[in-house]
Amino acid sequence: MTKETTIKAINDFPEQFDLDILIEKLIFIDKVDKGLEQSTNGNVVSHEEVKKMLARKFK
Repeated sequence: MTKETTIKAINDFPEQFDLDILIEKLIFIDKVDKGLEQSTNGNVVSHEEVKKMLARKFK
């Protein structure tokens, strides 16, 4: 996550806000950023592979 992204998230909030909600939003943004980076790098699992993994887990 960049400083710019963090500042933008804070600036989107009203003057008074719950710190827990800001932290949740920052965590969400960070996870989305990391997921997009993984996708760009080809570090993904196909839908079919996920179905197979779930089928093995819940046999």
